[in-house]
Amino acid sequence: MSKIQKINTDTAPSAIGPYSQAISAGEFVFISGQLPIDRTTKKLIDGSIETMTHLVIDHLSAVLNAAGLTLANVVKTEVYLKDLADFPAMNNAYAERFHFPIPPARVTIQAAKLPMDARIEISCTAYRG
Repeated sequence: MSKIQKINTDTAPSAIGPYSQAISAGEFVFISGQLPIDRTTKKLIDGSIETMTHLVIDHLSAVLNAAGLTLANVVKTEVYLKDLADFPAMNNAYAERFHFPIPPARVTIQAAKLPMDARIEISCTAYRG
């Protein structure tokens, strides 16, 4: 049976509820949804969906780094958008960060409401192998 460990870093926003930033379970790391939150003010940032997407991916990267991984280890992402009209701009910003020979699998969903009324949230699964 594989050991399950909590992963936490103060280089990404802390969890806003009763959950972990990430969990390591065997060869996989499951990272909770990240929002476009300024770590200092703990408030959502203003700006374009591209700016928000980059910040959210920065947060994912910080949590991955705490686990000894990088964005290149990501095998699956889940993108939640408040409005699918933001999809093209989000997709362009996302592609700038996940530009690997084998990009992760992904699902993109329009959500009626996200925590803190955010416009975007992204979670991911990474593989240590």
